[in-house]
Amino acid sequence: MGRDSNPLRRRSDVIDAWLVPVAIVVFLALCPLVLTLTGSWVRAATASERHAQADWRPVTATLVKAVPRPMQGPYSTNAWVTWTPASWTANGVKQTGKVPAHSGSLAGTKLTVWLDSAGRVHQAPLSKSQASDRVAVTRVMALAALAVLLAILIVLAHRALDRRRLADWESAWRAIGPTWSRRR
Repeated sequence: MGRDSNPLRRRSDVIDAWLVPVAIVVFLALCPLVLTLTGSWVRAATASERHAQADWRPVTATLVKAVPRPMQGPYSTNAWVTWTPASWTANGVKQTGKVPAHSGSLAGTKLTVWLDSAGRVHQAPLSKSQASDRVAVTRVMALAALAVLLAILIVLAHRALDRRRLADWESAWRAIGPTWSRRR
């Protein structure tokens, strides 16, 4: 850490030794701020999305066509959703259109779809657990991004210090080197 009295230790060596501890302190100091900002940002975005979904109403749709299974190995599973033709009755009017259905669903399968006030089909609205999961995942990703940013800054600072050390060593060698090569 450069706290000894080594006369050969340069200032750049001391700075380089303190890069990681300072980055850790900065990370720990910024964690509460990052968690608070990302949490409030995602909560606000999720609340506005849930507010927009409040007027959606569920209807039962019947698939007109089977949803094909994707080509995959014998031991794999899938939960792919494909927009597939279906029919439903809303406000006493029979309608047809594409609805989200899981792959492998057969024609005639009944499923619940959500319609907005204009009659457009949507996937199910966000649940409270999905909203809280969204907040948690975003917070973790923000902390990971902060850690990556600090790691990149450490690498860049380390490279700059290495260039400075090499330049210092080069100038020191130019000053001392000629005195070593003289013949007496």
